[in-house]
Amino acid sequence: MKTAAEIMDADAPSVTPEDEARTAIDLLSKTELGAVAVVDDDRKVVGIVSESDLILADEESDLHLPHYLEIMGGIVFIGSMKGFEKRLEKAFATKVSELMSEDPIVAHTYEAADRVAKKIADHHHNHLPVVDEDGRFAGMVTRADALAAVVDG
Repeated sequence: MKTAAEIMDADAPSVTPEDEARTAIDLLSKTELGAVAVVDDDRKVVGIVSESDLILADEESDLHLPHYLEIMGGIVFIGSMKGFEKRLEKAFATKVSELMSEDPIVAHTYEAADRVAKKIADHHHNHLPVVDEDGRFAGMVTRADALAAVVDG
């Protein structure tokens, strides 16, 4: 059985939390990548930006304010402002840190492909960053890579 190191894309690019959001968006749009790992100065994986992070769901796309009531000259929000603020942040993200999903599930270089495939399936992800023994970014593995390795044995 192949390991994650053998099936990953070792040349997968990464970005840092301080990079411009545009950098991650350009990488995703100009390549066939569905996700980009976010690494710190020590190359440790701190997040991931996937295509789904760039898509505001239909009900979020108009960014309407939560429902509110006017009571005695003041406005009281009935909906969650927190959810609205999160959607607003993503819509106007300028840094990768505002766009990324933090603490992503990762695969380790030594893990068997079937274990990687199970992680991908269990967490409903299409991509997993792969890290080495020191927790540093080593590459990216896709659902297709993992499944192909499992099928091939």
